[in-house]
Amino acid sequence: MRRLNVRLATVISCVISCTWVAACGSRPLQITAIQLGRTLNPDHSVAEFTTVFTPKDTVYLSVLTRGGGSGTISVRWTYGGKIVAEPKKSVADRDVAATEFPLQSAGGFPVGPYTAEIFLDGQSVGTKTFRVQESR
Repeated sequence: MRRLNVRLATVISCVISCTWVAACGSRPLQITAIQLGRTLNPDHSVAEFTTVFTPKDTVYLSVLTRGGGSGTISVRWTYGGKIVAEPKKSVADRDVAATEFPLQSAGGFPVGPYTAEIFLDGQSVGTKTFRVQESR
């Protein structure tokens, strides 16, 4: 009976240890960079960085993440203190990735300063500012 108890205790200890190692080995989703630009690479990261756009440009914001977790990334685009758009995307089980958020205006953007605030699961993780002007 004593031998059975020792083996059972060893098995339980191994299960607890393996569960702890597996849990500690996974990293939660983390934002590593926020990029702004006019074009994207095939992996959805920004290819041409800029903070100055023309009214007809598409503004690309790319959020780079790492970790094996999941979450919701959202961007609050604002102009003149008013919300222009608030897109959200769910991301899950990715090691290193880029999630893109394009901002377009069929009639062209008004000239002036804009802000993009980035959120991970509803918590602000950063802000990018940019400007729309008539010519570069």
